[in-house]
Amino acid sequence: MKIGFCGLGRMGVPMVRCLLRAGHEVHVWNRSAGPAQALAAEGAQVCASPRALADACPWVALCVFDAAAVEAVVFGTDGLAASRGLQVLIDHSSIPPGHTRAFARRLADTQGAQWLDAPVSGGTGGAAAGTLAVMVGGDAAVCEQVTPVLRAYAQRVTYMGPSGAGQVTKLCNQTIVATTIAAIAEAVALAQDAGVDAARLAEALAGGWADSTLLQLFVPRMTQEPPAAQATLDTMLKDLDTVAALARSQGTAIPVAAAAGQHYRLASRQGHGADDVSQLIRVFDPAPGRRA
Repeated sequence: MKIGFCGLGRMGVPMVRCLLRAGHEVHVWNRSAGPAQALAAEGAQVCASPRALADACPWVALCVFDAAAVEAVVFGTDGLAASRGLQVLIDHSSIPPGHTRAFARRLADTQGAQWLDAPVSGGTGGAAAGTLAVMVGGDAAVCEQVTPVLRAYAQRVTYMGPSGAGQVTKLCNQTIVATTIAAIAEAVALAQDAGVDAARLAEALAGGWADSTLLQLFVPRMTQEPPAAQATLDTMLKDLDTVAALARSQGTAIPVAAAAGQHYRLASRQGHGADDVSQLIRVFDPAPGRRA
């Protein structure tokens, strides 16, 4: 297949590499030229603008930071919507469901193309390994049509319902992930303060009710040297703010997620916003990794 991809950040670059490995013809665009040029050396074709990319590819995937970035890439000057060739837009960005629905209507009214909200879970490791989980909102038939392409970087593609349903599902994912990471950080600090080697928690709790993929990933990250950022604290805070806004609009009580959100906000205010999400531990223990 020929497919376009806009947004070559931590997630976008490995996703494009998966598409290339799967044999697809991939056209790319990014605001900064560096990542696009690196992928050009691996076989991607670089386009000068989103519009040029959509002129070349009827299907375009998008993975950018927030709703403002999505709107700029799609509806801005020389944006994707300026092309008459665009047929399907697959938005892997994590943005509010209301924005997704509005953007989808706007694209259908002005350009006639289909919009799928298709946020992902699995982090940069999952993107590189091709094992992401994709949760999709939009037209079910269009989702079925594009799923074979998404399989290049996704282990699971699940259709969740009409426009916005994929974004709601991602917010549920982030609620679980963010609160679990906060609980792990508390447990690590509790062990350290009690004189117990917190680095052994993952081993000690393996197989028990507290065990999880997150426990096994984040105990080492919190008890060793700070890792290179895979997902940042500010990105998680953005998603938790979106969770709070959705909950407020529909009257859902989220006391645990709300409390966790304040921990992420505090970490950001302390200067850790660009750090890996594991560094939430610094809210509870300013010197993580110290020996018991």
